[in-house]
Amino acid sequence: MQEKYHPQEVEQVTQQYWQEKAVFQASEKSDKPKFYCLSMFPYPSGKLHMGHVRNYTIGDVLSRYRRMKGYNVLQPMGWDAFGLPAENAAIQRGVPPAQWTYDNIAYMRSQLQSLGFGIDWSREIATCHPDYYRWNQWLFLRMLEKGIAYQKTQVVNWDPVDQTVLANEQVIDGCGWRTGALVEKREIPGYYLAITRYADELLADLEKLPGWPERVRTMQANWIGKSYGVDITFPPDMDSGMPQALKVFTTRADTLMGATYVAVAAEHPVTLHAARTNPQLATFIETCKQGATIEAELATQEKMGMATGLFVIHPLTGERLPVWVANYVLMSYGEGAVMAVPAHDERDFEFASSYDLPIKPVIRPLQGELNLPLAEAFTEYGVTIASGAFSNLESSAAIVAVAAALAEKGLGEKRVRYRLRDWGISRQRYWGCPIPLIHCDQCGVVPVPDDQLPVILPEDLVPDGSGNPLTKTAAFYACNCPRCGSPARRETDTMDTFVDSSWYFIRYACPDQHGAMVDQRANYWLPVDQYIGGIEHAILHLLYSRFWSKVMRDFGLVAFDEPFSNLLTQGMVLNEIFLRKSENGRIEYYAPAEVDVIQNADGKTYVLRADAEPVEFGGVGTMSKSKNNGVDPQGIVDQYGADTARLFMMFASPPTQTLEWSDAGVEGAFRFLKRLWRQVYLHVQSGTITPKNISLQQHSLPAGLKSLRCQLHQTIVKVTDDLERRHTFNTAIAAVMELINELAKLPKNDLSAQCLMQEALEVIVLLLSPIVPHICHTLWRELKPGTELLDQPWPQVDEQALVQDEIMLVVQVNGKLRGRIQVAKEADQAAIERAAMADEHIQKMISGQSIKKMVIVPGKLVNIVI
Repeated sequence: MQEKYHPQEVEQVTQQYWQEKAVFQASEKSDKPKFYCLSMFPYPSGKLHMGHVRNYTIGDVLSRYRRMKGYNVLQPMGWDAFGLPAENAAIQRGVPPAQWTYDNIAYMRSQLQSLGFGIDWSREIATCHPDYYRWNQWLFLRMLEKGIAYQKTQVVNWDPVDQTVLANEQVIDGCGWRTGALVEKREIPGYYLAITRYADELLADLEKLPGWPERVRTMQANWIGKSYGVDITFPPDMDSGMPQALKVFTTRADTLMGATYVAVAAEHPVTLHAARTNPQLATFIETCKQGATIEAELATQEKMGMATGLFVIHPLTGERLPVWVANYVLMSYGEGAVMAVPAHDERDFEFASSYDLPIKPVIRPLQGELNLPLAEAFTEYGVTIASGAFSNLESSAAIVAVAAALAEKGLGEKRVRYRLRDWGISRQRYWGCPIPLIHCDQCGVVPVPDDQLPVILPEDLVPDGSGNPLTKTAAFYACNCPRCGSPARRETDTMDTFVDSSWYFIRYACPDQHGAMVDQRANYWLPVDQYIGGIEHAILHLLYSRFWSKVMRDFGLVAFDEPFSNLLTQGMVLNEIFLRKSENGRIEYYAPAEVDVIQNADGKTYVLRADAEPVEFGGVGTMSKSKNNGVDPQGIVDQYGADTARLFMMFASPPTQTLEWSDAGVEGAFRFLKRLWRQVYLHVQSGTITPKNISLQQHSLPAGLKSLRCQLHQTIVKVTDDLERRHTFNTAIAAVMELINELAKLPKNDLSAQCLMQEALEVIVLLLSPIVPHICHTLWRELKPGTELLDQPWPQVDEQALVQDEIMLVVQVNGKLRGRIQVAKEADQAAIERAAMADEHIQKMISGQSIKKMVIVPGKLVNIVI
């Protein structure tokens, strides 16, 4: 065994062994219980970042641990390869997105392999491969047949320069994030998936997921947003020219008597009717088209509106209520109309205050009175006031009474509604899965026949930023109708990339199945036993994956209800931020590695190494390219080795909490591995001893060795619990570090001590092997020549070693900790009192003072009261 630890040599040899033996290639032919461990697959953006390293190290630790515990383990990897970032990179570089994507996949695969993850690479998939996305298309067509997929017009953000739809997050201050063009709202046809059909089941089945964080389950429940309310019809005031009744949904029917106007969306038919004779209203509608399209943005934007001159009739009082167009009402939510009760709704209050509309309080607190005039909306439940026959009722009773009165008049009924909306999957973009439909002038919209799937996306197109290049590529869109044979046009919209990620975990079970979407292997591996990924995916990705799995179940493709049994959401990786602000307000960020810290009498100052000029410390934030505060994991691997990177990521913080990057922490992890290496080296050089039946000799060990062996087996218990149940890898590592510190105290040239050292080092290598597998692979070969680490089970606890002859008791004086004593486990009260009084430190504390009493809590403490 060489004296020095050289991680690059160790890791190269170890990885070569794994590759030659194909040790991580999973098979369904096993009598072991299965364990499917999956980390969310990456987008091939170019390089791994530390968030990736953390995510995949967590998964690898759990996979390796389960393998040692006797499970048949699957840990696959693939690439979420479609999406807009590839198009943007292609525009910048003048290359096809496919080329950029495949180059990135190759590089990132090599990075993952260099980190030593135990991945079954034979199951690798990329969502941009036709043999994957053909099944997106196939299932879409099955959904179309069942009405789960359908077409309707949708209100979208439209960039008139790029000629494309933008996601809400790509609209910045009303402008396209890339072009800066003023974004418009447009109604265009698109394809939807009826996820709302599954709303009840998606909500109810959250109870089947106790292995998910409560926070995530709550986020999903809130997103589905099941609410009980009343549909209310406001009849039209025909004299005002109102063309139709307005239907609204409310969960607060108890406030109906406080309604002072009705607000409708800019796209509502009533609005368009009124705008035909009102040029100012038509202009206002155009202004609204540049506003938000999601509820979260509506809550913060300035409330604007305009009266239509039309009126509706209050369904219970007969009062005429004005109809206003308001920019905080979305056509895509409900009926595109809301009853406005300014006294009891924050948005209505803000709007009414701006336009001097009546504010009529009809609810008071359960205790006390309202402070009038209202300074803000009172939104809590309470007791009705000024509500005629419905006055003096608690809100719950008022809702029932109002609903009954409306039903009697045929103007309302109880209704359950959801915040969840059907999933719009159409994207006017190139780099995505083609929607398998054909538009024929004679036959209409025609599905592509199954035997013509997949509709292959051309991979040689180079986007130029002027819209979807598929619309200009006749070789793609020109075709013949499969029904009548007439010239026709392919659909050029592509699917939302969430479609790709909604079932990839199922395809891993059978990636070589070319004749079907899945086969029975999916029911062997699924559901995923442990899923790992960022909290940012807690809603949409997980919700869509649950929906997609249920659809596949209903089509008889899989047998499970929920795809992920257990979920771990890892925290973000943070690093320091350094910047300079120029006079024109431009901010330039600098990598922490480029900045020097200068300590002076005034504290710390930061200077850029390149010019020795000051930079501003911007605090600590998530690693990102935009802040230039990322750390290239490849640099860590090249300098310190993969095991150091893995050890630091697992030791610096519990996996669910944020991790703050520390160069010193990386160096500390490397020092620990060198120390471990040296400990084994010195032991091997002294002559490796294989202890025989040491557990049977426990009673004959000297007291010091008994205590250390007890600590050794207590460490096995703790590390097992930390990995198995708690997933707190940092405390597991800390426990092993404490054990190694104690090993240094073992006497030299003592047979029993050498036997214990051998046992301890073997156990330590086994306990650490899921976290730092390369160094442990090599150290095991030195400790146990002729055997391989990957063939070893998880270490077993010797229960006899846990039996202690002596125990530690805390000694308090007047309730304050003042010392600790070691006593025989069976010591009686008198012996414990003698031991406490014999402690030198305790003697000093009570010197010259009388003892009133001594309280002993068996097995825990002694409290001396003076």
